[in-house]
Amino acid sequence: MTVFERPHMPSLGGATGWLNSVPLGAAELRGHVVLVDFWTLTCINWLRTEPYVRAWSQAYRDDGLIVIGVHTPEFSFEHELDLVRQATTDRAIDYPVAADNDYAVWDAFDNHYWPALYFVDAEGIIRDHHFGEGRYEQSERVIQRLLGVERELVSVEALGVEAQADWDHLQTPETYLGDARSERFASPEDLKLNHWALAGEWTIGRENAVLDEADGSIAYRFHARDAHLVLNHAARDPIPFRVLLDGEAPGPSHGEDVDEDGNGILRDGRLYQLVRQHDTVRERTLQITFLQPGAEAYVFTFG
Repeated sequence: MTVFERPHMPSLGGATGWLNSVPLGAAELRGHVVLVDFWTLTCINWLRTEPYVRAWSQAYRDDGLIVIGVHTPEFSFEHELDLVRQATTDRAIDYPVAADNDYAVWDAFDNHYWPALYFVDAEGIIRDHHFGEGRYEQSERVIQRLLGVERELVSVEALGVEAQADWDHLQTPETYLGDARSERFASPEDLKLNHWALAGEWTIGRENAVLDEADGSIAYRFHARDAHLVLNHAARDPIPFRVLLDGEAPGPSHGEDVDEDGNGILRDGRLYQLVRQHDTVRERTLQITFLQPGAEAYVFTFG
């Protein structure tokens, strides 16, 4: 008879830094149920799961749960610890966060996804895992079972960029702009659904498209309630930008990083919400124009 041995939680010793905590190892975690959450600060899929992880941490910490966020960067600029620190502040994350800039913890878990949850019992054994969004009720029941508690599930209200996607009307996939993964690049004059185009002087790199001269723009034809763009910049000063929807100011369809006139400011590297439609979701053309050079555009995501 083959005996299946459940895997022990790997070491976190490869972390390159810690936020909200001293470094945590087997001694500090002994006797605790642990939830390990792999994330990266620009990931829309993680942002939409974070309200639940945050709520579980607060609801069950007195029962013995320790939530550990492992920040493993997708893009080069996400290695900056100050940006990770800012993301933890913006998201009201008060549980321990391990910075995993060298992918050592990622590799130790043999992980391949953002977000990814690993549920560890009080003896250090991984009892369950889940990749991506969803399955929230089942995941919380796993936590309760490992803690030996049973009560009503937490109530979660997700707002802003953390709000759950409008899956019924989401017809546009995430789209990377760097040449390592770019798809559906088109001419501005013939922009079909789920295609994008550049205008102005841009340099296309492996990860991103970088604007070389002022007043360059990106256009995208999409069908979704929300449109987001991961941005960073190499300029010393913030970069103003303007968003148009079908050639006009977005009005009430502006995202939380844009006003009704379509104005926004690129200040730091993160995901920017450009559009949130509150009426009928339909096919639209988004155009974002940067008024100064140095803007770095990485990936469009939708919700």
